[in-house]
Amino acid sequence: MSIVLIPVTVILSVSFVGWLIWRAVKKKPIKIHLVMYGLSGLTGIISIVFFMTMDIPTIAKVLGAIVLGGVFIFLGARTQRRRQQSQP
Repeated sequence: MSIVLIPVTVILSVSFVGWLIWRAVKKKPIKIHLVMYGLSGLTGIISIVFFMTMDIPTIAKVLGAIVLGGVFIFLGARTQRRRQQSQP
């Protein structure tokens, strides 16, 4: 199963970057929240693929991916809050 997930992750990453380039070439506005949602989704998929290819029990892989995702969400929210507070 994890062998199939690696090409899917690569295809999704390349398509996301291609979409950003296409929007830039067409000179359409790129909203930052769309970029962040895309990066968050890709990061989640890559994390799951990374954990699923390890030689440990599946439940540990899933729990590790959930905890790591929670840590990244917390760090992202904290960073965003600090930047918003520092702007006048």
